[in-house]
Amino acid sequence: MNREEKLISARMSRRGFMGTTAGATLAALTAAEPQLLRASTAPKPTADSIIVIWMAGGMAQTETWDPKRYTPFEPGVRTDRVLSTFPSIDTVVDNIKISQGLERVAKVMDRATLIRTFQAADLGFILHSRHQYHWHTGYIPPQPMAVPHLGSVITKILGPRNDTVPPFVAVGQNLEIGAESAALKSFHTAGFLGTEYGPFLIADPADATAAVRPPAELGDARFHSRRKLYEKFLKDEPVYEYGGDFQRQSLLRSMDAADRLLTSPSAKAFDLSLEPKKSFDIYNNGRFGQACLLARRLVEAGTRYVEVTTEYIPFRYWDSHESGHERAEMMKRQIDAPVAQLILDLEERGLLNRTLVVLASEFGRDAITEGKVGKEVKDQAKTPDVMTLPKHYGMHRHFTAAGSVVMFGGGVKKGFVYGKTADERPCTTIENPVPMEDLHASMYHALGIPPDHAFLFEKRPVYVTKDAKGKVIPDLFA
Repeated sequence: MNREEKLISARMSRRGFMGTTAGATLAALTAAEPQLLRASTAPKPTADSIIVIWMAGGMAQTETWDPKRYTPFEPGVRTDRVLSTFPSIDTVVDNIKISQGLERVAKVMDRATLIRTFQAADLGFILHSRHQYHWHTGYIPPQPMAVPHLGSVITKILGPRNDTVPPFVAVGQNLEIGAESAALKSFHTAGFLGTEYGPFLIADPADATAAVRPPAELGDARFHSRRKLYEKFLKDEPVYEYGGDFQRQSLLRSMDAADRLLTSPSAKAFDLSLEPKKSFDIYNNGRFGQACLLARRLVEAGTRYVEVTTEYIPFRYWDSHESGHERAEMMKRQIDAPVAQLILDLEERGLLNRTLVVLASEFGRDAITEGKVGKEVKDQAKTPDVMTLPKHYGMHRHFTAAGSVVMFGGGVKKGFVYGKTADERPCTTIENPVPMEDLHASMYHALGIPPDHAFLFEKRPVYVTKDAKGKVIPDLFA
């Protein structure tokens, strides 16, 4: 065994292999290929692709899509008097108001369905990682199996739109952020469906072009040599006694897909430098804006599922445990123009009608309630009863009784609001609650997937909505 072979063998040791996306759990590695189970009749799809715009960290609904009574900052004001720290603004739809700072999105709300009554599950002590896992898989952790991401489920069932581009791409999340890294990786996988359905991960859209080229320092000959060695170890080496035949074959198929991308004109979709300057400049307000541009280009090229995130890093971005007003102002500057332009671009290209765009977060926020009324949990933020400093001004605690989801395109109604929350604290759901399984059922419905679609894995059915209980909300669709 030469030096190159020894290096690859070391990297593919059991410990190294189990740390990769392909090796999320030993159960997933050693199990046979999951089988599709007969489901109810598939609905007629109204969308071919989906873009999830993920507001990671807990987006405050009363500071964005569900504004309430506005209270300006003033030392001495009681915290429980503060509902919204921004005034509401008009949109192009007469009966829809949203929060100041979203003026560009306000101009495209006539293409949107706004859900104001999403309800996160009661998971006890509220942890971002648990709720994010639940949102992205439909299952509450921990689970005895590696449950696949929504994007993996969709691409497995529907297949690729274009077999020269990755069917599932996730943009903007750095998975190496310390203690939370493992939690994020746990749902950024295809789980028991196999590596070929896992996400193509791009942390920084500015580096997307490099992700679809062989490393320049290797050269073509050495790159292809490594590919052959990797394939040899997959097929022959005893180190892979820890992986089942299905997972090995899935890895090989994912490599074949990567090869097709490297040599395909479709790789140009990843190159943001090819975007006309006028268009690029609208999106170019940072990583999130560029990620939205990349999402549009990928859907144009034929990607089935794209997820764009503002990125989850504890106590940053939407995770506003203090200085909530200042943080929300910053985040709205980040998302307003790119989200609005994404909708306009998709519409201009004739793609919006067949692309479901879903903007969501793991839960909402409130300044004084952690959890929801009647099921409060331990506070994770220390907010005084009376404001004295600007950092006390805003939405600081995790609130599960109501949150907002915005949908565009893909067959949903235009200029429509679903659900109602109370105007005074507690701003809880009072009409048309939307639990997780019903939100997922409705998203799947747009793509022609029934909520009782299932895979048979380890002799047990795993449904696309928990226990097949998701109910489509017909009022969301035109």
